[in-house]
Parts: sequence; structure tokens; C-alpha cells
Amino acid sequence: MFKRVVRQSKFRHVFGQAAKNDQCYDDIRVSRVTWDSALCTVNPTFVAIIVDASGGGAFLVLPLNKTGRIDKSYPTVCGHTGPVLDIEWCPHNDQVIASGSEDCTVMVWQIPENGLVTPMAEPVVVLEGHSKRVGIITWHPTARNVLLSAGKIAGVKTWRSP
Repeated sequence: MFKRVVRQSKFRHVFGQAAKNDQCYDDIRVSRVTWDSALCTVNPTFVAIIVDASGGGAFLVLPLNKTGRIDKSYPTVCGHTGPVLDIEWCPHNDQVIASGSEDCTVMVWQIPENGLVTPMAEPVVVLEGHSKRVGIITWHPTARNVLLSAGKIAGVKTWRSP
């Protein structure tokens, strides 16, 4: 009398195929610091990946056409004094990326058009105002130069550059 109904997945007819090795990034030391944000972000030009770094936080910015093995000496963006917890590309400018860190700061970076050739340690702007680590950052999708950041305490902060 009791009929058991099993709900079928709407993805049951979707199949994937792994990318070839020459289309992947290899030998990247991805960060082990955990937070509720993604470890990487991508835009039409670059992919950025949070990596382990001694002496603070860092992330890689790789051109999308540079795949394969990444040399350990590849230049990083490394201005934070604590681990980087979140990164986000600006939706209005493919060369601008923001990063939030355990050092309670948000930094905005201007990446050169051809990518990094030397390590970058000087941000365009440092946004200070959080009393605890900054774990989530996001750009406003339609308003230019508006950035939101959230920390463990003190809610969400809105930043607007001139």
C-alpha cells in the first residue's frame, strides 16, 4: 500500500570529461587556510588562486593562456601580513582585483595588462576598518568602484573609491 518514490536527479543525463593535462594548471601550492570563500576566481583575462606563502598571504595571477606546470618562483601578489582569505575580480575592469585577509585589511590591486613579471607588493589602496579578519569580499555588480567586505565581527562594510 505504501509506494516509495525516489526522486530522480535533474543532472542524470549530464556527463563530463576531464580536461587534458596541457589545458590544466599544475604544481600550485593552494592555500590550506579555510574560510567560506572560493580559493580561486576568474575573469576573461586571468585566473587568480590563493596560495600558501611564508611571511603573509599571497595569491597567483595567471593569464588564461598560460597552462601547464607553474614554476615555484612564479611572481605572486603578496602585500598582506596574514593569510589571504578571499579574492574577487572587479566586474568593470579586468585588471583590478581585491583581496581580504586575516590581517584585517582589504587591498585593491592593479594587475598589469600582460600579467605579472615580478612579485607585486604595493596595492593601489589599503582599506582598513575591520577589527577582525576579513573573510568575504565582493564587488557591486552594477555600481562602479563599490566594494563590500565582511569580517568575523562588525558586519558588512561598504567601500567606495572616488
